[in-house]
Amino acid sequence: MARVKLDAVDMKILATLQEEGRITNVDLAERVGITAPPCLRRVRALEEAGYIKGYHAELDQELLGYGITVFALVSLKSQAEADLQAFERKVQNWPMVRECYMLNGEIDFILKIVARDLAEFQRFLTTELTAAENVEHVKTSLTIRCSKHLPGVPLPAASEKAA
Repeated sequence: MARVKLDAVDMKILATLQEEGRITNVDLAERVGITAPPCLRRVRALEEAGYIKGYHAELDQELLGYGITVFALVSLKSQAEADLQAFERKVQNWPMVRECYMLNGEIDFILKIVARDLAEFQRFLTTELTAAENVEHVKTSLTIRCSKHLPGVPLPAASEKAA
């Protein structure tokens, strides 16, 4: 992966795409103040360099029937690297787990889990998560509402003029 030195135009491209992934190349080029061909070349270079990992639709989980979001704090019996990796591989096979982060401190992992209802989550908790090899302890917190959801990173607003 070739490293690209980011300039103000690249940053504006990244900010715009992060906010509006479906924007056309022509509209993107106009928004960042360059013509379409160099804009497309820059986007492709940003993709190849790994700055842009993919494009995704943000779905409404409640409309799709996933009314429960739970965060689970997982402590393992062993923190040997092989055991940590084994747990991470296990997590990859659980579709209800949407995010998994290894933590520093008392807790080894935090999982973001979505389920259709409390019964589905409880089945997952008792038959999969707490039953998994090397899991010592799980603490869960059921969310009440989401007050802020901003995927990505805090780049300057796409509407700011490129320097």
